[in-house]
Amino acid sequence: MKRNYKILLLALMLAFASCSFTTKTFEDPDKDKLLMQLITYVLEEGHFSPKEINDEFSENVFKAYLDQLDPFKRYFYASDIKEFQAYKNKIDDQLKNQELTFFNLTHNRLLQRLEESQEMYREVLAKPFDYTIDEQINTEYKNLAYVNSKKEMRERWRTQLKFSAIANYDDLISQQENTFSDKKKVEKMTSVEGEGGDFISVESEDSDAPKEKKSLTELEAEARETTLNSLNELYDYIDERKRDDWFGVYLNAIVAEFDPHTFYYAPEDKERFDVAMSGKFEGIGARLQKKMDVVTIIEIISGGPAWKKNELEAGDQILKVQQDDGEPAVNIVGMRLEDAVKLIKGPKGTDVILTVKKVDGTIEDLTITRDVVELEEVYAKSTTVIKDDKKFGMINLPGFYVNMEDYKKRNAATDVKLEIERLKEEGIEGLVLDLRNNGGGSLQTVIDMAGLFIKEGPIVQVKTTGGQKEVLRDKDKSVTWDGPLVIMVNENSASASEILAAAMQDYKRALVIGSKQTFGKGTVQTVLDLNRMVRNNTSGDMGALKYTIQKYYRINGGSTQLEGVKSDVVVPDRYSYIALGEKNQDNPMAYDKIDATDYKLWDHNIDYQKAIDNSYARIKNNQQLKLIDDNARWVKKIRDKEEYSLKYDTYKAALKLNEEEAKQFEKLTDYKTNLTFSSLPYENKLMAADSILKEKRDRWHKALSHDVYVEEALNLLSDLRGSADMKKVVNNVNE
Repeated sequence: MKRNYKILLLALMLAFASCSFTTKTFEDPDKDKLLMQLITYVLEEGHFSPKEINDEFSENVFKAYLDQLDPFKRYFYASDIKEFQAYKNKIDDQLKNQELTFFNLTHNRLLQRLEESQEMYREVLAKPFDYTIDEQINTEYKNLAYVNSKKEMRERWRTQLKFSAIANYDDLISQQENTFSDKKKVEKMTSVEGEGGDFISVESEDSDAPKEKKSLTELEAEARETTLNSLNELYDYIDERKRDDWFGVYLNAIVAEFDPHTFYYAPEDKERFDVAMSGKFEGIGARLQKKMDVVTIIEIISGGPAWKKNELEAGDQILKVQQDDGEPAVNIVGMRLEDAVKLIKGPKGTDVILTVKKVDGTIEDLTITRDVVELEEVYAKSTTVIKDDKKFGMINLPGFYVNMEDYKKRNAATDVKLEIERLKEEGIEGLVLDLRNNGGGSLQTVIDMAGLFIKEGPIVQVKTTGGQKEVLRDKDKSVTWDGPLVIMVNENSASASEILAAAMQDYKRALVIGSKQTFGKGTVQTVLDLNRMVRNNTSGDMGALKYTIQKYYRINGGSTQLEGVKSDVVVPDRYSYIALGEKNQDNPMAYDKIDATDYKLWDHNIDYQKAIDNSYARIKNNQQLKLIDDNARWVKKIRDKEEYSLKYDTYKAALKLNEEEAKQFEKLTDYKTNLTFSSLPYENKLMAADSILKEKRDRWHKALSHDVYVEEALNLLSDLRGSADMKKVVNNVNE
């Protein structure tokens, strides 16, 4: 049955288009069993490359699930694992029969071991650590064996907690040394001439400064207390997790066997996903965090209701929440953060009354009218810059966002088009599109965006299992930007970013500059609202399932899966020697090729190779980039270290060696270009009334002026502009 590709163009959407999912009835009153039935059915019927759910599948889930429950091997005993082993080859059968025996066993045992471990870590941290003993810890925890006894378990906790505490211990020692060093400087600076011409010391005004140094014994105790508080906060979070949360971990261990991008979203997770994709939500516009038992504001989102109200600030604590319908105020102290957020958020136009403990200790009731909150930092933003007496434009695009309910309301493609038009009004002669760290998003958005730079044609090919390939095209003959184009990428540019970079590369429309290759994600996902599959649902919200439905291919027939997009100009970066990308994920899908499609090359009359050669000549002689490459090798060495000493003198000596080695890289942050970046007129007007936006743009411009990669991208763009005549398109056959 042919799928409705007009709908599937949204790579991440709420409902799957095929009617095949409506032919089966799902009505189990047990929510967990119903979820197992739904998820296995959807993956077997709809996944691009469905796996056989057999004993091998079962073994893989078994290992992945236990690794997620106990990554440090400090909860379960070898005897627990032996008991669990009875189900190692039976998870597949339990899935097919919707049995929960294995999950119930592991869940109940985990709760038991968690409770036991609380007593254990508190006992360990109640006694001082001896940092004169010569002992080591290996932090490659996946190679650890499970312990056989409580004595061994206590020893494992002891070494891991000692490793945590020794870092706190060193920090406290360093802080004290710095404090008293600064205090001496202050005392010297505050000496004044007394009677008879003698100089006397005047007490510093810093009343908070310690009068006496703490002993090493006191610092060691304080270090343990810091570790204890961190663990207590972790266990507070764990205690708040419901059975549904743990069952979600189990389900995700199952679905991850299909590929790294298949994921089950519990209801709260689905809501967060929608916010990330659309960049907006309805609420008061504040980021919240639970500190101990209190919900605390950590940031006010610029432009949101709380920002407009101007009565809340970071550090304020929310004690109670009351709705505008006259319901009693609800005390949220001690409540799960997710539940508290549900009370605070609400539909646009409704009021919420917050009882707030201000930073100064006063308590107030504040009424805030909820509204649509846009997360400005997820949207496209632009700037101009003068380079070689020419004005260029730069657009930063964090993601290919889209409104999940109404594509036309706001999406990345329409925003980028608007920014290009604004930049053209400023007279730019070239454009840099920054896709670094852009993890992708909507497939329809990237197709529309690619069309801004070419006069219609294929953008990407998609293929389903056993189906014909489908060529997805830009059908709009208009071209928004026909000038020189440089696209910046790195190892974290993925999915839709790779589609755009690959298409522009294949059309010879742009040069790509950045890491050796991009992330390497060549698959397309959809999001299915599982509630749509349940008739007469009495089990509550079932959440959603994101799963892979297609693989996509370049118009030249190649795939970005595992291989990514190879940059035309490769620039050293600090992650050059670290294992990143799709090929380092668990269960990635394989690389393959299909036939190319016909497409028309862009007639640019530019000597791309000369521009590339010029860039490499600059890179070869760029001392900043040489230092970045040296730093990348050093970072890999540090990250690969697994053995650490728990003897303080040895631990400190290793830290000092690292600090000495790191000094050679300190000047990396001192690098500054002679480039000045400027906001567009429309933003200048907004910033006149929004100091937070102005601060964000000032920080962005400052970061750009220190960015050697941006500098080289503009150098490359300047070379392209020097020989550009890009306004003519001719019909060429695919090469």
